[in-house]
Amino acid sequence: MNARATSVVILGGGPGGYEAGLVAARLGAQVTIVDRDGLGGAAVLTDCVPSKALIATADYMSEFETAADLGLHLEDAAGEDVTDASANLAEINARVMGLAGQQSEDITHRLEADGVRIIRGSGRLVSPTRVVAISSDGEEEVLDTDVVLVATGATPRVMPTMEPDGERILTWQQIYDLKSLPEHLIVVGSGVTGAELAQGFLGLGAKVTLVSSRERVLPAEDQDAAEVIENVFRARGMTVLGRSRAAGARNTGDGVIVKLEDGREIEGSHVLVAVGAVPQTRGIGLEDIGVDLLESGHIVVDKVSRTSVRGVYAAGDCTGVFALASVSAMQGRIAMSHALGDAVAPLRLGAVSANVFTDPEIATVGLQQKDAEGVTTIDQVMMPLAMNPRAKMLGISEGFVKMFCSKGSGIVLGGVIVAPRASELIFPIALAVQNRLSVDQVADTFTVYPSLSGTVAEAARRLHQIAE
Repeated sequence: MNARATSVVILGGGPGGYEAGLVAARLGAQVTIVDRDGLGGAAVLTDCVPSKALIATADYMSEFETAADLGLHLEDAAGEDVTDASANLAEINARVMGLAGQQSEDITHRLEADGVRIIRGSGRLVSPTRVVAISSDGEEEVLDTDVVLVATGATPRVMPTMEPDGERILTWQQIYDLKSLPEHLIVVGSGVTGAELAQGFLGLGAKVTLVSSRERVLPAEDQDAAEVIENVFRARGMTVLGRSRAAGARNTGDGVIVKLEDGREIEGSHVLVAVGAVPQTRGIGLEDIGVDLLESGHIVVDKVSRTSVRGVYAAGDCTGVFALASVSAMQGRIAMSHALGDAVAPLRLGAVSANVFTDPEIATVGLQQKDAEGVTTIDQVMMPLAMNPRAKMLGISEGFVKMFCSKGSGIVLGGVIVAPRASELIFPIALAVQNRLSVDQVADTFTVYPSLSGTVAEAARRLHQIAE
């Protein structure tokens, strides 16, 4: 396909959509993005950017406590120790949403600078080569195109017994409208979103109860890592209710009552419902043109983001491949490179690095503990961070580095890091997984002394394959 004579229409301006638009424009295609909610999508406007900014703000609060342990004391004008800090949620949310808006504007300017046309509104496929766009002011436009990318994302799952009201029963997209800190926040759901925001609000000073239907929090994460986080939650005063499934919630006017399936009732000031997301794929013409959907509504795609209909691609949370902004962006870039004839490699999920932004964070890449259980051809090691000299200096007592490698060759297969800023520390292991480096190559690379990354190198040294 001649990219310079190609028209591309993208539905949705989240990471999958805008990254695809940038790639297609650089390859010379005529690109139109039809976006309803704002460039950057939920990742920028209501999810990743604001939630991580709120969590980072809460981290500052915990540093006041750490400072005292390090011998640093804040004093008032009378020379008395200041032991309490307070959070002004209205100011925090204003800053958080301001950051999100700035990021969305930056993305918009970047797209426009590359010649991408942006239509504010919604789109619907009437054929694989025709999209009807309806702008926010009601004007309809027919877009004939050679390639379509669907990147419409997902929206919070709503339970009929816990209908969000935007006042006291909230989704994670509604918490940024709060003007004051909840007195007692009940979080339903202990996956990544629930765990992150539960600890974020705990760190800001709210009383928090986390309702988990599973035996432990973060059930999809490494068990050792999840146990560290749950222990930290409890140690910092959070109430964690394991094996407790919420049956419903109601707004009482001055608070909420969450009823559990076993009959117990929990009273709080607000409830945050974090029970997953559903793809936004209905009503945009996908079924009409023959695009295969899963029962869940997710679009079926292959490793280069093709759907079952020629010329129609899909990327991001609407595909259900891996609900990460980084994966969405990679899917979008791969889709455009493939569609426009550029060099492309299929998506490698085994090399995806992911992070849970709790405190400490959990970062993972590649093969994990559940994959290694009972496999005699895999070696592994776990090094506690408490032994690291830099960790001692920083007052870090929880966390570890875990690494997996192939027995014999020593090729690094995966890793888990539990630490402050684990999202940064996982990068050397991700590089090793992506490029099939051996533990010896990692171990023989200089690290700064003292540094937290020194434990990554030490884990690799512990996995050195001794010749028999």
